Amino acid sequence: MTLRTGHTGLNVTDLDRSLAFYRDVLGFTLLAEGTEDDRRYAFLGDGDGDGDGGEGEGPVLTLWQQARGSYDGDLAGLHHLAFTADSVDRVREYGTALRAAGVEFAHEGLVAHREGSASGGIFFHDPDGTRLEISVPHGAEDAPAPHASAPTCGFF
Repeated sequence: MTLRTGHTGLNVTDLDRSLAFYRDVLGFTLLAEGTEDDRRYAFLGDGDGDGDGGEGEGPVLTLWQQARGSYDGDLAGLHHLAFTADSVDRVREYGTALRAAGVEFAHEGLVAHREGSASGGIFFHDPDGTRLEISVPHGAEDAPAPHASAPTCGFF
C-alpha cells in the first residue's frame, strides 16, 4: 500500500481573510465553499476545475473556520506546509506578490535548505501565522543558508 497526501486541512480564524490570501495571493482555485455561519469552509484546488477528471480536480487545501486563535508553533501538530514551484524565478515572483500583500517572512529572500544545497525557497506565514514554504528542488545553489547545520525549513 502506498499513501499520498490527498489534501491538507487548516483551521483558520477568518475564512474570508484566509480565502483571499490563498486564492488571490497564492493562486489557488476555489472549488467549493460552505457559507453557513457555524460551518464555514472552502475547498481549494490547483487546477482549472473544468470537470474533465484531470490533474487539479480535487481539493489540495481545505480551510475550516473553527480556530479561536492564531497558529502556535509550540504545540504538537502541523509544523509547516510546503508548496513546490516550477522554477526559482517563479519562487521569486511569489515572493514579490507576498511582499506586496504585506506578508511576514522568516528569512530575507530566497534561501537554501541547507549549506551547499541546490534546493531552497521562501519561508513566510499566512494570516493566522501558519508557517508556509514555497521551494524548488534545484536552482538555489547560490542562495545563502540561514543555518549551517540544520535544515532551513525545520526552524522558522
